[in-house]
Amino acid sequence: MSKRWYVVHTYSGYENKVKVDLEHRIETMGMQDRIFSIEIPTERVTEIKEGGKRETKDSKIFPGYVLVRMEMDDDAWTCVRNTPGVTGFLGGNGKPAPLSRDEYNKMMRKSDKGTASKHTSVDIEVGTTVKVISGPLSDFDGKVSEVNAEAGKVKVTLVIFGRETPVELSFDQITVIS
Repeated sequence: MSKRWYVVHTYSGYENKVKVDLEHRIETMGMQDRIFSIEIPTERVTEIKEGGKRETKDSKIFPGYVLVRMEMDDDAWTCVRNTPGVTGFLGGNGKPAPLSRDEYNKMMRKSDKGTASKHTSVDIEVGTTVKVISGPLSDFDGKVSEVNAEAGKVKVTLVIFGRETPVELSFDQITVIS
């Protein structure tokens, strides 16, 4: 048996409770030798609140999902599956499908070098001048009018054909102009 990462579906908003409950179940059922780690993929984001206040917090990248590193067998499956708040494993034909290393790294927002690869809104705020670097609006410059850190999107006002046009873009489609 090999240790693999599996994606467990939970009720949205119950990810932390599922993690705590599953850790407790692993201990009480003596499953430490088959269930090794539980991760909730998060990223650090800064939101602009009313009055221009910045608030930095951890935001779940995949609400409703938890990653579990385990050796899959009937007992381990039962331990995880019967944890309150768990609705099932991701996979086809009713079978849990393990993640590849690449899929795990993408879900945890890790590149091969182990650094975060997702651009967050830490350096992007309302009024920031940005350049669009990908997509059909590539090379347009504009000003950020809204930041939605949780969705990883910004609303940017671009001048297209002489008119101000608001467009929604993802963080990876823009770069900040200094």
